[in-house]
Amino acid sequence: MNNQILLEDIKLFVSNFDLSDWIKNKVFLITGATGLIGSVMIKCLLELNRQSNLCIRIIAIIRDTEKAQRIFEDDFPLIEFINLPLEKLSEANISTDIDYIVHLACPTASKYFVEHPVETLCTAIEGTTAVLKYAKNSKIKAMVFASSLEVYGTNETDNWISEDFQGYVNPTEVRSSYNIGKRACECLCHSYAMEYNLNVTIARMTQTFGAGVDYNDGRVFAQFARKAIENKNIELHTSGTTSRMYCYTTDAVNAMLYLVLKGKKGEAYNIANKESYISIRDMAQLVRDEFNPNINVLVVPKEHQGYAPETKLKLNTDKIETLGWKPRYALRDMFDRLIQSMR
Repeated sequence: MNNQILLEDIKLFVSNFDLSDWIKNKVFLITGATGLIGSVMIKCLLELNRQSNLCIRIIAIIRDTEKAQRIFEDDFPLIEFINLPLEKLSEANISTDIDYIVHLACPTASKYFVEHPVETLCTAIEGTTAVLKYAKNSKIKAMVFASSLEVYGTNETDNWISEDFQGYVNPTEVRSSYNIGKRACECLCHSYAMEYNLNVTIARMTQTFGAGVDYNDGRVFAQFARKAIENKNIELHTSGTTSRMYCYTTDAVNAMLYLVLKGKKGEAYNIANKESYISIRDMAQLVRDEFNPNINVLVVPKEHQGYAPETKLKLNTDKIETLGWKPRYALRDMFDRLIQSMR
């Protein structure tokens, strides 16, 4: 692994992970394995194997073998890859019993949501249905589904948002394919939990980043980091009043493992660092002030870019913290490690 910052993150994760005994000799099935969280999770599990001899088996669902080879490098032979669409998971030739499923596969780019709303919605629902059916028929121990804070829709206050809150989502806006897709998948998960007694939990994840983010990633945190590195002004294409929380990659991996091992069947849990709540504009200013004071923050409005409606999403994370999970990285640390990694 040639990203030294990511390697440090993974070793620190392993040294602090306190549920190792729970997953010894277990088999994980991970979808979205070449995405940011999926790839970091697999690398963390492999490092647990190396350091603690846990004998964890990892089966990864992918769509691009060459991409997987680039991401996992020398670790590629240690992972059992299955290359197929999620909708055909029932056809996969898996020769062992699965203990845990971590379902991460989903489109993540706002531009994609706008240009391909049908694919965004159908991929979410059909893929998750296929995974849930497989989980039910395979009699797994537990599954966790990666949802999003965007299920909360639009909210206008800075009040803390717990898991029973529901904001407004307009179903006739093209970008709502993502929000409504995630809501539908959450409903599917809960329905399988209640009707079939499937032990599935829901992780409502805020925006997650850290070492390992691709240099050309289009999300706002990566754009800000690139501008600081390249000594270019940060341009905001909205007013920047949208406010939300963030989470570091290995903190999110830790949270997902906590939920698959300790989460309550059919329930949703917010995953975020509650100290990271900030507006987009203030976050741009933080990056400028802390990492390159020679650049400026400019507002250059652009329409039809697929950005989420302006909202305030201040997630209450008490529920997952009662399971023993706590985030390690503050927002400035997240950007520090992201920028070091991207350099």
